[in-house]
Amino acid sequence: MSESPAAPDAYTVVLKPRLTDGDGRTDHGNPLRSVRVTATGRVGESGYPRYEGDGVQADIDPRTRTVEAVTFDGEEIPYGYVAEADEA
Repeated sequence: MSESPAAPDAYTVVLKPRLTDGDGRTDHGNPLRSVRVTATGRVGESGYPRYEGDGVQADIDPRTRTVEAVTFDGEEIPYGYVAEADEA
């Protein structure tokens, strides 16, 4: 049985405008917004650690760095947009 890694204190959440390019290849496009978020010490609705900063709230899986839930300025991101988590 492997243990989950400790959740980092911070990430950079990057908002990108698409899942694929016009030919269907994975290509998320150029970043539209990049925000440093810090751990709140709480767990979000998704069950993963909650991070907040500069209008962004995100639940991030520390094992995969997958953004499981996110809002920008209180709004869900548009359909087809992608939020990625990078080490802060």
